[in-house]
Amino acid sequence: MNQRLLLGLVPVLLASGCASGPPFVDRMEPQAVAAAERRGQFQLDCPQATGQVIHRQELQPLAFSGYVRAQYSVGVSGCGKRMVVEILCSENNNQCIQRG
Repeated sequence: MNQRLLLGLVPVLLASGCASGPPFVDRMEPQAVAAAERRGQFQLDCPQATGQVIHRQELQPLAFSGYVRAQYSVGVSGCGKRMVVEILCSENNNQCIQRG
């Protein structure tokens, strides 16, 4: 009987592992880069400026919210200028904002 139960649980466990999708830090990276590019294009006065992730990390949820967050350092360059933009994304609303 224990073997049947175990065999019945294996597909459920495998499906639940696959259903979760990619990690939050992976899912939000395109949105974080886009937010950094918009900021960089404005501050550098360069509509052609593009961004590239320099560093990223998934942060532990805050004790009071329980939502996962991701932090990105994005290098933005264009028109002979460059800058680093810090972006913070929250699982709470799936939005990214400039940090600091």
